[in-house]
Amino acid sequence: MNLFNLAGKVAVVTGGNRGIGLGMAEGIASLGANIVIAGRDAKAAMTALSALRNLDVRAEFVAADVARKADCCALITRAEQLFGRVDILVNNAGATILKTPQDYTEEEWHSVMNINLTGAFFCSQAAYHAMKKVGRGKIINVGSLFALFGAAFATRYAASKGGIVQMSRSMATAWAKDNIQVNAVLPGWVDTDLTRDVRKQVAGLHESIENRTPVGRWGVPQDLAGVAAFLASEASDFVTETAIPVDGGYSIGM
Repeated sequence: MNLFNLAGKVAVVTGGNRGIGLGMAEGIASLGANIVIAGRDAKAAMTALSALRNLDVRAEFVAADVARKADCCALITRAEQLFGRVDILVNNAGATILKTPQDYTEEEWHSVMNINLTGAFFCSQAAYHAMKKVGRGKIINVGSLFALFGAAFATRYAASKGGIVQMSRSMATAWAKDNIQVNAVLPGWVDTDLTRDVRKQVAGLHESIENRTPVGRWGVPQDLAGVAAFLASEASDFVTETAIPVDGGYSIGM
């Protein structure tokens, strides 16, 4: 019995064209799953597709704005058209704007919530119906350590990621009878385009993170490959409703 064999399975990864999303897609592809990456940057997607295809799997890009329910539904439909099934969904697409809470506009609030939380909901809702057809499924929702901690500059982001954790637990409860496991992953401070922008705006952040993290470094996207592979595989069939920090020990550091 090979619990980590995903040959013949199909995974949809939103925001899979770079950073954490691509790292998770590579982890799942390394077990043999075919991959659909979804996002808005077609140019970045071409580079990601090349990396995934080097793992000897089929990989395709579908343009989608997860802030739009119609795009979420069309994404899952297109994945089924391309590969005949959907077994795994990774809701990774995310955005943030750094401001203190009193300064957010209504549009800024909704823009982040729609991508980070509402988009994950509608993609999961569409994937549920596809997964029921094959009799099982895995949904991996990418949260953040901001689901556990607060920050003056990240109110909307923290709210959306806290929502991801509670949404995952509720979906897991509702869909357990359909043999669909739903879990959240809480990345720590990972070196991505998004966190590079944050470091430019928050003085001393880089050094502060290194000093607090027991392993003594920032994460890299490939650090998320293993947890994605585990949660996508049969090895995690009895794991659901949980939120797993992948943070080098940051959440227990002093």
